[in-house]
Amino acid sequence: MFMQAGFTNTASRLAATGNGLQEYLLVVWPDAAVYKEMKLIEQQFYIDYGVKPPPELKPHIKVAGFQAQEVMEETLIRWIERICSRHRSFPVTLNNYSGFPPHTIYLRVQDPGPFNRLGRELRAVDELIRSSYCPPAHFVAKPYLGVATRLPEQVYGKAMPDYSRKTFHASFMVSELLLLRRDRLSGACRTLNIFRLPPPDSCPFNESA
Repeated sequence: MFMQAGFTNTASRLAATGNGLQEYLLVVWPDAAVYKEMKLIEQQFYIDYGVKPPPELKPHIKVAGFQAQEVMEETLIRWIERICSRHRSFPVTLNNYSGFPPHTIYLRVQDPGPFNRLGRELRAVDELIRSSYCPPAHFVAKPYLGVATRLPEQVYGKAMPDYSRKTFHASFMVSELLLLRRDRLSGACRTLNIFRLPPPDSCPFNESA
């Protein structure tokens, strides 16, 4: 572990008072081509089913979510950077639609393996924030790319049978992850850091380098 005692004591005191926990998301965004296609699908969905889209992020795959003190950000970024440096860029294939009753329709990630491997290493971040009296982090075991979220139950019930008969297939390379901080009041997200993943053919990470 590469934690500084001064940082730990400060963060622990702040967290113990319950002051200013911030919400953070670690996400993957699709490339420009898949993003454009996704936006068209989203827009058509809300037109077809007569519902107003929620003020959500651009289409994304969530890797992890957690709460922490703002004072912890530099250390969190350093830890996540170190973990990401151990992983190579990898392809993601989106294959057809599924849903989370009664509110979300999404595109399935065909192979969750690379995301699950990232999640296992990110457990170190969970240990860090828990040690500072913050709530446990949430890691997404079944990654997906949302098409329509926060749907009324009746809209979901009408749309899901339609979308279960539709087909969709697209692939893109994941070459970076983004750490976002979400504003509690507006729900707007600010990008704090972009973590680049080395190319697939690069040399393995060398711990002693």
